[in-house]
Amino acid sequence: MPEHTNKIFNIHTLNQISPTGLACFPSDYYQINKHNVNPDAILTRSYNMLEMDIPESVVAIGRAGAGTNNIPVDNMSLRGIPVFNTPGANANAVKELVLAGILLASRNLVPALQFVDGLQGDDTALHKQAENKKKQFSGIELPGRTLGIIGLGKIGRLVAKVAIELGMKVIGYDPKITIDAAWHLPASVRKAQSIEDLLQRSDFITLHVPLLDATNHLINAESIGIMKQDAILLNFSRSAIVDEDAVITNINNNKLKYYVCDFPSQKLLHHNRVIILPHLGASTLEAEENCSVMVAHQLIDYLQHGNITNTVNFPDVIMERESPYRIAVANTNTPNLLGQISTNMANADLNIHNMTNKSRDAIAYTLVDVDSPIPQQAIDNITAISGVLMARYLPVPTE
Repeated sequence: MPEHTNKIFNIHTLNQISPTGLACFPSDYYQINKHNVNPDAILTRSYNMLEMDIPESVVAIGRAGAGTNNIPVDNMSLRGIPVFNTPGANANAVKELVLAGILLASRNLVPALQFVDGLQGDDTALHKQAENKKKQFSGIELPGRTLGIIGLGKIGRLVAKVAIELGMKVIGYDPKITIDAAWHLPASVRKAQSIEDLLQRSDFITLHVPLLDATNHLINAESIGIMKQDAILLNFSRSAIVDEDAVITNINNNKLKYYVCDFPSQKLLHHNRVIILPHLGASTLEAEENCSVMVAHQLIDYLQHGNITNTVNFPDVIMERESPYRIAVANTNTPNLLGQISTNMANADLNIHNMTNKSRDAIAYTLVDVDSPIPQQAIDNITAISGVLMARYLPVPTE
């Protein structure tokens, strides 16, 4: 193959993506539209891909958002396809909505608004009715109250910071917190020893964890029973993290004061102490732009250079170019596969200039820079190795 390539990458968009993000793709190398028949990558937001026939040409999927429950991640892993997302890009938008939820519940603003909306009469009558009834909407102030945060990723940390600025006490729980996340956590946040410890001590509980088998119905009848009387529960993560039947029962028996969430459901409708928003967490102009820009750069770096940042199924692998000739290989994380890949490259008279290899669970990923062009037969031979899921040749694009 030649030293350089003029390959055009085709990007298939399944949702409306911010033009700011789409503008990041260099027009010389990328074609973006909704009707690509054989795309190299798919760019989506909330489109349900679970039953979609994903073309064999696809080598990457980008989600302009954090959650990937709408994407068949396990099936993509079996095909060697990384699924990118944008953790933290919408963090400020979600933080502000959590704060709004806390204020809505603590000051009984929703029933107060509904009451005012139903008033009738002239100004004198309105004033009299408001004064006579306002006591029933009396709320609480936030300073000195305890906010428990389950999940201390970027959103959880931003929520902690704003709560502290409002005078609240904050305790957090995250058994998988990274060293970097811990460094960025406000010093006054107290660590809970367990979820149970957090629930017992908190006036407000806010959830910021992904939906996994371990977090499905994390908040249930048993955990609500541990909470303080009149606790306020906020869920801006995923609906299934909370058992809605348990919430309704404990709203009705006055154990929970409010449940505030971003996920409408038939079960939750028409309960006067359930505040439901129409999935507004990332619905700001800024968040949509941030997510689209972030995922665009991740896809560009992967398609052109094989670098991986922020996927839900592959290890992060970044290697600076030291040669125009690069191969990227994804394979099952089993013994001796890297040796077989290296042997095949040696048999093709390819001298390895630089190489990096990392694994994540069942997936391993390798980037190799070599000193000469890579013949197609060498790529085919590596692809044919049992356990290799994907192999791509990535020559430097022509400038």
